Order: sequence, then structure tokens, then C-alpha cells
Amino acid sequence: MGTSPFLQAFSTSSFLIQSHPQLLHFPSSECSKDRRDYLYRSCQRILRIFTLETRLYIQLVYPHDFRLTEKEKTSICYLSFPDSYSGGLGDTQFSFRLRQSGGQRTSHYEDGGEYNREAPLTLQREAAHYFGYVYFRQVKDSSMKRGYFQKSLVLVSRLPYVNLFQSLLQLIAPEYFDKLEPCLEAVCNEIDQWPPPVPGQTLNLPVMGVVIQVRIPSRVDKPGSSPVKQFNQENLLPAPMVLPSIHELDLFRCFQPVLIHVQMLWELMLLGEPMVVMAPSPTVSSEMVLALTSCLAPLRYCCDYRPYFTIHDSEFKEYTTRTQAPPNIVVGVTNPFFIKTLQHWPHILRVGELRMSGDLPKQIKVKKLAKLRTLDTKPGIYTSYKTFLHKDKTLIKRLLKGIQRKRPSEVQSALLRRHLLELTQSFIIPLEHYIASLMPLQRAITPWKNPPQIRPFRQEDFMKTLEHAGPQLTCVLKGDWLGLYRRFFKSPNFDGWYRQRHKEMTQKLEALHLEAICDANIVAWMKDKSEVEIVDLVLKLREKLVRAQCQHLPVKEETLQRVGLYIETIIGSLPEDLQAVLHHH
Repeated sequence: MGTSPFLQAFSTSSFLIQSHPQLLHFPSSECSKDRRDYLYRSCQRILRIFTLETRLYIQLVYPHDFRLTEKEKTSICYLSFPDSYSGGLGDTQFSFRLRQSGGQRTSHYEDGGEYNREAPLTLQREAAHYFGYVYFRQVKDSSMKRGYFQKSLVLVSRLPYVNLFQSLLQLIAPEYFDKLEPCLEAVCNEIDQWPPPVPGQTLNLPVMGVVIQVRIPSRVDKPGSSPVKQFNQENLLPAPMVLPSIHELDLFRCFQPVLIHVQMLWELMLLGEPMVVMAPSPTVSSEMVLALTSCLAPLRYCCDYRPYFTIHDSEFKEYTTRTQAPPNIVVGVTNPFFIKTLQHWPHILRVGELRMSGDLPKQIKVKKLAKLRTLDTKPGIYTSYKTFLHKDKTLIKRLLKGIQRKRPSEVQSALLRRHLLELTQSFIIPLEHYIASLMPLQRAITPWKNPPQIRPFRQEDFMKTLEHAGPQLTCVLKGDWLGLYRRFFKSPNFDGWYRQRHKEMTQKLEALHLEAICDANIVAWMKDKSEVEIVDLVLKLREKLVRAQCQHLPVKEETLQRVGLYIETIIGSLPEDLQAVLHHH
């Protein structure tokens, strides 16, 4: 059994961890090291199965050579079960996000950064976190000591493909619970043959007699474009199971109890404010957290977030301490114990079960934090936050009209997502225009001098541009936009956005400098130069060439080849002893 881009390991466990997790390994079939390394690089997938009986321990891992620390094993065990009482029987799905411990382990997943360069920022592979996708089953079983069969099948990845992996589990888990390991081994052999996820490509992924067809989003996709239309442009045979999106949730269903507060929640996410989502189940908790962090797209949410968090998590003390301010994180919880331990957090969203009805769902109210004291606390947004922007009543009217006309939930979600996209774009476009103005002019880039520096970002200079080029050009919402920008400058989201844009601009400058060198007359430049100056140029050009290749700068291959030829031409003009030294160097 090999290693797949979409699957990496399996395991099983029981209720209280009283000993180290035990591993039962599948035997690996013959598979070349190159093939295994290729599959590892493409995408990381781990499936875990857990059973709730006497103690919680990992029972089975696939592939057998994938390594987790004891801390990670323990965390995954607890995150794979509801941590508060649930009398409901049947199947449940939810997700979690786990901080990697024990240092970086990237050798298996390296692809030279190619996937992350081509994928949208919001869908990049994370090196420091795992995503877990859980399928939990609870049914009565008199043969079990606890009277119930309780087991979870979990898929763990470094990619936030929530729709794809939950759909995959819906196919695999019921079969596994009935047929156990032989079924799982057959599925793994199929998944081993899946291609790696390549942004912009449509993939056909066969499993258990079904072909799942998905398109991997690309950074060059137009924000808000329809994935379904993109499928139709691929000229592929229709697949039995087409997923319109690998990651987008039903936003309307997730936000149904807070529709009139969506704008407030968008501001809180934009500013990276600490928030607790208290929910009755891991399903509601994880969906709400993922919906909140996705509402800034295409801007990347740069703070931490935990769709489902338990009292057993290794960061429990860090998040519940009152000796310092809460971290910039959105955390989803279900255990009522958190009502007391997280009372000091500035924003707490308490929601009930998500149920779709024929009318506008009952909207929860904004309440004072002081009222969050008892276990029977009612749903509400407990905060003292005052929004900077006025509420958009037009959006609520459109959604209400859709409910009255029995508009499908996916259409309502598209309306809501479009509104949030346009709101984010209206906010970010002035920032993009200003930072673009900090880029040196191309005519200032000369071949024989270091490229000029990007001018510093001055907040007050930016604020002066808003009068004539602010959000009011693209957004009808009124309010204190200036105040919102000032708060945004203090958030991790601004820091993440600025670092990413500055990195891209620096790489663009390097690329333009290389092109300027290629367009220059090197032979004429060398005529009045000393050997020391010429050797110095060779070393600098080599350094630039290596940097361009390692950092994958936006430079044409033809330009890199010309720089290489220039280096050879320069070396050829030097005395033989220097040529030998430089060729050896």
C-alpha cells in the first residue's frame, strides 16, 4: 500500500488516555521511493479511526511510516469526539485544526512551494497546522461496556478542502463501519493512485465505484467566479459526483441566526478580534468558525482559528488564563465549562442548532458580556463592540425576499458571499492602490546598480488618499471608514497582507532588474573595468541567478538563460587563471 496525495494515515482509539497510543500498521505494498516521495509532496492526508470503549488510544495508522508526536496523537484523539454530552444517535460530521508540535516535518510534503505559489492565499497548504475532518457514529450496542458503539473516522490534511474531504468521508465511513479493515485497505489502494492537487486543474478522483470530480482553485481565478461554469470550460466527460467547490460552505445556513449581524462579524474578523463561538455540537461550532474566517475572502485571515476546541487541548491554559489578554483567535467550543473559563474574552457568540425553516430564522441579539454567567445562557452575541460601518439593510431585504420566494439555499449563499466579497474588495482596493504607488518606477531600475528600495508604508499618507480614492467609490455603506482602517493597521491581518504584498513587490523588482541586465550591453560596460570589478559582477550575477531560481521569481526562462550566457561571456574575457578559479567556484 503506497502513499497518496489525498490520504496519509489511519488510526483507532478508546475513551480515556491512560497509556501511550498503540499503532497497528498496514503492510506497505511495493512502491518506489521516488513514487512515495512524489505522493508525499503532493498533499498530506491522514485518516484516523477512533472507538469509544475503555480508553482513547490510536489503534491504526496509514501509512505506517507517517510520524506524529505523542502530543499530536493525544490531541487528535480528543478532537475526534464530542466533548460534551450528546444524546443524539446516528452520524455526525465536523472538523478541527491542530497546531503541529515537535518542530517542522516538511521533507515529505516539499514540492518546491509550487502549489502555494499557484493556489489562492486562502487555500494554501499550512506547514504549522493540520486540518482534521471527522465522521463520528453513535448507535446503541449492548455488547459494548458503555452500551453504545461510538467511533470516528478522521481524515487529516494540511489543506482546508472541507467539502472534498467531508464528501469523501461520507462515502468511506459507512462502508468502513460495516466491513472494517478490508474495506479501508481497498479504498486506500484506490486513493494511492489519485493525482496531486494542481491549482487550475479539474481532477477525476475514483473511489468505491464513484468518481468525484473537483476543480482545484487557482490564484488567477476571478474572485467570486462560478466554479460550475469553470467545470464546463474543461471539456471533460461528466462525472457521477461533481463538487461545485472543494471548500466553500453553505454560508446562508451557517449564518442564518446572525444574518442581521453579518457586518459586525465581518468587522470583528477583519480586525482579528479574539472570539469564542459557543455551540451545542462540534458540527455547529466548526461550521460557524470556518464560515467566519472565510468571510474575508479573497483577503487571507492571518490569525489563528480552531473550529473545534476541547478542555484537553494543549493550548487550553494559554487561552483560558486571565493574566494576559486573549490571543487573536476564533475558537469554537461545545463544553459548557467554557462559559466560565472564557468569560473574560471580549466577544462571545453563542448559537443553537442550525435549522432551516420557511421563514427568516429567529435572529439572536447583541447582549452585554455581564449577562454571560449561567449555564442556561441564551443564544446571543455577547460584546460591547460598536461597529464602524452602518448596517446594510438592503442585504437583509434581498435575503428575506429569497426566503419568501423559496430561493434555494445555495443561491442565498451566493448572494451573501458576493456581498461579503464586495465589502472586502471595497476595503482593500484603496490599500492595493496605495501600496502599488510605493513601487519604484521602472525607468529608475538600471543594470549596474542595486534596484531601488520600495518606499515605506506611511499610514497618514494612505489616509490622505481616502478622500478621493476611498471605499466610497465602490461601496454605498456609510460610516467611520477612517476609524476602521486605523484599527485594521493594528491587526495581524494587516501585517500578513503587508508582508505578502511587500514580498511580491520585492520579487518583482528583482525580476525587473534581471531584465534590465539582459537588455544592457555588457561588452561595452567591461571595456574600462578592472578585473576586480568584473569578477565582482560575475559573483553578483550568479547570486541573482540562484536567488531567481530558488525563489521562483516572476522571470521568463529565456531571461534566466540569457543571464547564464552573460556570465559565461564575462568569464571568457578574463585571464585563464581567473577563469579556472571562477569555474571551480
